[in-house]
Amino acid sequence: MAGRGIISLFMLRPAERAMRIERQFRVSTTVASAPNETTGAKIIDGRAVAKKMRADQRVQVDALKAAGVVPGLAVVLVGDDPASALYVSNKIKACEAVGITSFTHRRPATIGNEELLDLIQTLNADESVHGILVQLPLPKHIDMARVLETIAPEKDVDGFHLYNVGALVVGRQIFPPCTPYGVMNLLKYEGIPVEGRNVVVVGASNIVGKPMALMLMAQDATVAICHAKTRDLGQWTILADILVVAAGVPNLIVPQMVKSGVVVIDVGINRLPNGKVVGDVDFEGVRKKASYITPVPGGVGPMTITMLIDNTILSAERHAQSMRAAQPGA
Repeated sequence: MAGRGIISLFMLRPAERAMRIERQFRVSTTVASAPNETTGAKIIDGRAVAKKMRADQRVQVDALKAAGVVPGLAVVLVGDDPASALYVSNKIKACEAVGITSFTHRRPATIGNEELLDLIQTLNADESVHGILVQLPLPKHIDMARVLETIAPEKDVDGFHLYNVGALVVGRQIFPPCTPYGVMNLLKYEGIPVEGRNVVVVGASNIVGKPMALMLMAQDATVAICHAKTRDLGQWTILADILVVAAGVPNLIVPQMVKSGVVVIDVGINRLPNGKVVGDVDFEGVRKKASYITPVPGGVGPMTITMLIDNTILSAERHAQSMRAAQPGA
């Protein structure tokens, strides 16, 4: 009989199956309290969390300066893509707001691989630079993997170097990738437990999805990763205590795909034809069932830059420690 029940469940259409599974799991323990029937989920304000963290970061930078170390971030921008230029501008403003010195290196889209690699090697050797960020995407003729691997691991504040990725796999974070790091800090700030929870990550990119899963597993979560080839996505998302969505598809996640009380972290950023910016989650629909949810914009986005600042400060602190260790009598 039990086997027959399972077979009949999977003969249902995906939407019907998702609803059936939700009914079965309503009695399970969720991460947080059920949503308020009147107001819905608590909205996780990424801007407010980032503002608090940046105030603390300013104190850290002041302490470093008092010790003779001025944190420096070098940003390399290739080409004239307006979106990339805006992202770089926002990163520079955020760094300067906490006292980090920024160095912007703009190069034309026609730059060759070797010339770009030479620039990175120069920045690797510059002791005033503690972090190097190469703004992506790069022109098609540029070997992106080679560029990222040329950045010194101790200055790879984006966390994309193979050394840092490997360290993440074995649970030894050197510089965690900024967006997943921001998500983990949002969960921590809200007091949302991760240990022992069922977490579903939708999206398997090297920048967000894969490192996100690794960070969650390091905190003893049970993690499933879904991607573009996943069949019947709803049968996976309905099981999630925590759902992290980074697929780049507007309104991919709708209410019938989540269970009541779920924590929803929307990493997606999509611009609709009418100019409106939305995430990957049907915000108004899902918030009625969730216990916590991040908005787009104003959720994960502000945390990404904040974590970039955090990694740059960490690099500068390591540099200060090495300077002290090199002093006579240390």
